Amino acid sequence: MNQRVFGAILVAVSAVSFGAMAIFARYAYADGADVIAVLFLRFAIAATLMGAYMLAARRRWPRGRNLAILAAMGGVGYVGQSFAFFSALNHASAGLVALLLYLYPFLVTMLGAIFLREPLSAGRVFAVLAALGGTALTLGGGIAGEPLGVVLGLAAALIYSAYILVGSRVLAAEDAMGAATVVMIAAAVVFGAIALATAPRFPGEPAGWAAVLAIAVVSTVIAMGGFFAGIRRLGAADAATLSTLEPAVTIVLAAVFLDEPMNRLQLAGGAIILAAVVWLTRSSAASRADAATGADKAAEGSAEGRA
Repeated sequence: MNQRVFGAILVAVSAVSFGAMAIFARYAYADGADVIAVLFLRFAIAATLMGAYMLAARRRWPRGRNLAILAAMGGVGYVGQSFAFFSALNHASAGLVALLLYLYPFLVTMLGAIFLREPLSAGRVFAVLAALGGTALTLGGGIAGEPLGVVLGLAAALIYSAYILVGSRVLAAEDAMGAATVVMIAAAVVFGAIALATAPRFPGEPAGWAAVLAIAVVSTVIAMGGFFAGIRRLGAADAATLSTLEPAVTIVLAAVFLDEPMNRLQLAGGAIILAAVVWLTRSSAASRADAATGADKAAEGSAEGRA
């Protein structure tokens, strides 16, 4: 299978897994758990499972400078983004906060072009803007909030953008599972310290614990592993754009499992996001194929010249 197509599939699986997290979290909160408890259990369980797999499979762990960078990504980047996002929800509507967070594909694309010299075509920019517009439609109404909520929402998007860009550089030299495991361990340590200081409320019934386990396994282990592996094959900008499938997935799952209404604008937004994702994947694969064909022809010409 073409590596970019496989990368797109991995990011799509990651987006579906991340998109389901809000549904699982709703069940965990309904069982009495609070945000700190859910976040701590999420990262602690994921770190344990991923660490055990790394040891059993004897996978290569990151070392040296990359190990330190990945630890900072988890302990500072992931924790900071989570706190900014959940704090923003106290000062702005969920729709506005989510829309601000999903500025990150555009930010990743622009910052990657500026600082990492990643190629920036008009088509790629259009795909990112189309996905952003589709996200706005998918999230529906309720776009309101205080200035502090806007600042915190933008901070979450900026932190996540930096996280993705840094991760794309580190992943060029590291195993995706090893990198994701280090990020999870670092985040678990930090949230563990916060949990000890704040006495969080944990789930009270098996259903709540099952929801937390689903967050850890589906929306963290599978989601992070798929996203990191996808970044290696697609690059930061395209992986970020493809991940805009997440809000569409959340809306559909909420309608199915939580009986939340879904209107025509949200359906249209989901269709726009899907179209942008398909176009980006196909155009990127075609451009890579053209480049490979050009290289093959050049090689053939060189061989003929030597003959």
